Amino acid sequence: MGEVRLETVDGILTVTLADVENRNALGATLLNGLHDAISGANADPTVRVVVVTNEGTTFCAGANLKEQSGAARGVRPKLGFEELLVEIQSSPTPIVGKIKGHVVGGGNGLAAAFDIAIAQDDVKFGFTEVRLGVAPAIISVVCLPKMRRGDALELFLRGNRFPASRAAEIGLISRAVPAEELDAAVDEVIADLRLGGPAALGFAKRLVYDVPAMEQKEAFAWTADLSQRLFKGEEAAAGMEAFLKRRKAPWAAGHD
Repeated sequence: MGEVRLETVDGILTVTLADVENRNALGATLLNGLHDAISGANADPTVRVVVVTNEGTTFCAGANLKEQSGAARGVRPKLGFEELLVEIQSSPTPIVGKIKGHVVGGGNGLAAAFDIAIAQDDVKFGFTEVRLGVAPAIISVVCLPKMRRGDALELFLRGNRFPASRAAEIGLISRAVPAEELDAAVDEVIADLRLGGPAALGFAKRLVYDVPAMEQKEAFAWTADLSQRLFKGEEAAAGMEAFLKRRKAPWAAGHD
């Protein structure tokens, strides 16, 4: 579909938001394209990393106001925006944001939901919902765990635009880099992710999202059981054998 373009090269699925006319707003077609890409990657063991990027000067402008107002009819979303955010964070496949355009409203939710997000330092972010008479409700679920309360209050209430460097400073994204360094920064992340066991990466994500919500006793019990199962697994056996023999693990073979 035109709004979302997919390209897989050497196990890296690049998902490009390409609805430039609508500034990559979160309409039904774009939501469906993202869902299909992520679910497809999760079902394909040859896909090691998903990279989400954009065409045009806007990475994501948030809600599609034409659809929200009922002015547009047509394609229906397969799942809601909140379900897409859950899908991103629960995906066992690492998902990296390569942000080359401005991020507004709900686009901040996408940026925060990615496992690692790197933006060009010349793009702007903004929780602009209050200026439309609404609030950043759904995205607060994924943004607030990454932000200090004071930063969230200021940015949610003011609705102003702020630079990518500020987004990195408050933890909304991983970091901001000069435009000419973005490709290299993302490639470096991908190279590191290739060195991790595919199943191990998925469980590492689960630790980050699941453990903080557990009581301490429950967390120790769950993680001890998980650790035992992982150490007994085939992936760990292959990884430890490769380490002891000073060679690359099978999933990293062929990559520097």
